[in-house]
Amino acid sequence: MPLNMNVPSKALAQRLKSLESHLKAEHPDLLDMVPTYKVLDKSLYRLGLLSRDESLATRISWWPLVSILGTFSSGKSTFINHFLGEKLQSTGNQAVDDKFTVICYGPEGERHVLPGTALDADPRFPFYRMSNEIEKVASGEGKRIDSYLQLKTTSSDPLKGKIIIDSPGFDADDQRRSTLRLTNRIIDLSDLVLVFFDARHPEPGAMGDTLAHLVAEPLKRPDAGKFLYILNQIDTTAREDNPEEVVAAWQRAIAQAGLTSGSFFCIYNQEAAFPIEDAALRARYESKRDIDLGGIYKRLHGVEVERSYRIANVLKIVAGEVETDIVPALARAMEKWRRWVLTGDIFLATVLAAVAGGLFFATGSGPFMALGGWLRGLSGLGLGLAGLGLLAFASVGHFWVRKMMTRLIARTLSDRFGQAELDMKGAFLKNTRVYRSLFRTDPVGWGASAKKRLSEIKELSSAHVRKLNDLYTDPSGRIGTGDGEGEEDTPAS
Repeated sequence: MPLNMNVPSKALAQRLKSLESHLKAEHPDLLDMVPTYKVLDKSLYRLGLLSRDESLATRISWWPLVSILGTFSSGKSTFINHFLGEKLQSTGNQAVDDKFTVICYGPEGERHVLPGTALDADPRFPFYRMSNEIEKVASGEGKRIDSYLQLKTTSSDPLKGKIIIDSPGFDADDQRRSTLRLTNRIIDLSDLVLVFFDARHPEPGAMGDTLAHLVAEPLKRPDAGKFLYILNQIDTTAREDNPEEVVAAWQRAIAQAGLTSGSFFCIYNQEAAFPIEDAALRARYESKRDIDLGGIYKRLHGVEVERSYRIANVLKIVAGEVETDIVPALARAMEKWRRWVLTGDIFLATVLAAVAGGLFFATGSGPFMALGGWLRGLSGLGLGLAGLGLLAFASVGHFWVRKMMTRLIARTLSDRFGQAELDMKGAFLKNTRVYRSLFRTDPVGWGASAKKRLSEIKELSSAHVRKLNDLYTDPSGRIGTGDGEGEEDTPAS
């Protein structure tokens, strides 16, 4: 019996079942989103954009995720320790940690530092199977997953219900592609991204890589609002009493990278701060710090709500990407492939015709005359066999041309396309298999029913958002008042 390519593998089905069990116990408001993900998976399987051992549901984080990124010595670890209320991360003026550290809640009163394999092998955490992704961009590095990742646990109360990822300094060594791959991955997964800068070095030259990858790139994202830009250690400007100049230099550098509006904060850590002797000046700095720190903490504490909306919205985003970006790009690649194959076939047919004509009608002297005479003297059966031989050669040549053109075009396509990193290359290869007609224009799995299904998924995504709104909003002010109980709310006039 052939495998049903539209259903998940048994191992994946078990992972999804475990996810549903977890959500039922911990986050029941998200439970009804899993079936919608399964429906979208089936469309992705049919199109060849997702393999049977994967699900869109396993490519996202169902846990609230906060990423801490930025330059070396910008106070990232100090900020994390302050938020947790304990010294978990090492701090210092030099690079103190060259790994991505995933921090989550652990058993009461215990701390553990676990290797990267703990993350790579567990689908409940970000970086599941990340060794495979690292291997794709840096051969041989996948087996060194422990050099890139580690998992830390602590029983700090503020950490309950969320995961924090602390990154190494963004301008580390030569910007290995694998490190950038990890950075991009956590940005995609995160509900909140805190980008730290050092107030002691606010000039563009000191944060070039950060500006390029963590300021300019997010501008292209639909979720750019999840980025908070933080100028840390602003207390160092108290010596010259020039915070306005430093902040202005920092914002000019950010503006040069293209960001002219967003969420900007200036903070410092009280315990690690330089003493500010002037009481009035100290009060001024502390007031600004407390206001901005309060704004950051408010976003941190509300990250669970942002997580819920993100998970609902991913359905709509991916369905939209498939319809408006992926399928048209796939159709263009197929049309290009079709033209190239036909051009190759025409060239091959021309060569064969010339060879056949030369063999059958050569009348010159020498061996060609003898061969031509021999061919003309063949019986009808012999000519038929010769024709079949040429036809077989043409057929072999056609499939060789198909194979070569497929390889050439596949090299230009990505196996990680869009927010969900769908396999555009795999979908193209599915459309160019030997049994596929050269003249079929629609991609495999695409048609009126597929369009309808994606439209229904987008509507279901909106329905999930509306259900979340019912949990967190009350435009009519009726909840808790007893008014209109059992009645539907009417729109506000």
